[in-house]
Amino acid sequence: MGTRSLPQNFQQEAQRAFEVLSNGGVILYPTDTIWGIGCDATNFAAVQKVYKIKKRVESKSMIILLDNVEKLSTYVKNIPETTADLIKSVDTPLTVIYSNAQRLASNVIAMDNTVAIRIVKEPFCKALIGLLGKPIVSTSANVSNEPIAITFKEISGEIINNVDYVVDLYKDRVRQIKPSTIIRLYENGEYVVVRR
Repeated sequence: MGTRSLPQNFQQEAQRAFEVLSNGGVILYPTDTIWGIGCDATNFAAVQKVYKIKKRVESKSMIILLDNVEKLSTYVKNIPETTADLIKSVDTPLTVIYSNAQRLASNVIAMDNTVAIRIVKEPFCKALIGLLGKPIVSTSANVSNEPIAITFKEISGEIINNVDYVVDLYKDRVRQIKPSTIIRLYENGEYVVVRR
């Protein structure tokens, strides 16, 4: 997608969201799949706010987003050699569960020391992660156990009122009608599909 096709307020919204994330805030934003609630994935207190907004138990870890494959090694030890090829081979959003998470808020890492990471191609997410220089939490914009909001209009007022900033982009867009595929990748390069 060229820069000419991006909305006029794209850079402004990325900057505003970046400032909120930098200060430990929580945003409501369009991801490469559905609308998400996000924060700096290395900030424990910010991640706690997301759990509170979602009314989600902290034992259920959340997906984090990164803007390129090269940054994976900062947050995951011992990445299988096949990882980059695997991620590049799929056109649809793919979340990979890795072993040996590191340098992340402890409350985004699962009890078994795994972390779910998606490399995004979507311009807004890429721009925002690039500005922040850190991964961003991405969890669906709904209270736990309630239906997932596919469009912005379906997001509850409770969620909107509890985040620190709502990104003013793509509110009329239906990006994709389901969350990403999730696979569990093992250190030997083998994987299993967790969610299609």
